[in-house]
Amino acid sequence: MTAPISATPSVSFEFFPPKTEKMEQSLWQSIRRLAPLAPSFVSVTYGAGGSTRERTHATVCRIQAEAGIPAAAHFTCVGATRDEIDSIARTYWDAGIRHLVALRGDPPETAGGVGGTYEPFPGGYAYAADLVAGMKRIADFEISVAAYPESHPEAPSAQFDLDNLKRKVDAGATRAITQFFFDNDAYFRFLDRCAAAGIHVPIVPGILPITNFARAVEFAGKCGAAMPAKLASTFEDLDADPETRQLVAATVAAEQCQALQAQGIKDFHFYTLNRSDLTTAICRMLGVKAKAAAVVPAPVAG
Repeated sequence: MTAPISATPSVSFEFFPPKTEKMEQSLWQSIRRLAPLAPSFVSVTYGAGGSTRERTHATVCRIQAEAGIPAAAHFTCVGATRDEIDSIARTYWDAGIRHLVALRGDPPETAGGVGGTYEPFPGGYAYAADLVAGMKRIADFEISVAAYPESHPEAPSAQFDLDNLKRKVDAGATRAITQFFFDNDAYFRFLDRCAAAGIHVPIVPGILPITNFARAVEFAGKCGAAMPAKLASTFEDLDADPETRQLVAATVAAEQCQALQAQGIKDFHFYTLNRSDLTTAICRMLGVKAKAAAVVPAPVAG
């Protein structure tokens, strides 16, 4: 028997830093639309190998200053020494950023990028648990880390991956956000394993609305997320019908979230891909409505 749904869930959103002026306009259009939903925070990613560090920093600080939303910066171990990372963390703290998302990070393109061989950077933080501990020494940051319900694709075993999450939590992480998944049962089995391992921080489900099924399949393959056959059937032949595909995508993600919500899940993290349409619709179906009109400045041209 499922638990009654009694409370409006808490939501958070992930964006990536824009590369062009057009992408910046799209990002801020999304922020303007999603800000009234009063997210608990929004996060801004790093590119592979730390390649978007400066743009991430600028985007995070601007969201925090101008959009009135708590912003979290992604941090990785890749491509920088401890001193360099510590300096950036102090700059964030001085700018009022109190939340970091601490990740090992993907190898740089010179090492094969996503799926390549990871090697700790000389003089840097070796792994995410080391990064968490280092950031907690800098200041009392709130720190989110990654969790993998179906195990990290590079982990030699599910137990190894769970032990790694435990190390991150023991180092000071206050929350784990999962890699996206489409199998809710896998998520609930993972919660049981976390509890048995003594991991008691919130494990927030990461939700990926499917804007492009072929790309979602590619993402899932790289991160080890199972793609149910039913989804393939549902999205079959919709590439030429974007309006129907949009409706189906919102329905599929909303039904996944509602099923999680019915089992007592109260927090959701959405991988927005810098788009607001699907996320807004899904939040609406979860009972998350605009609190007030948000005033978010338009991007500065040039």
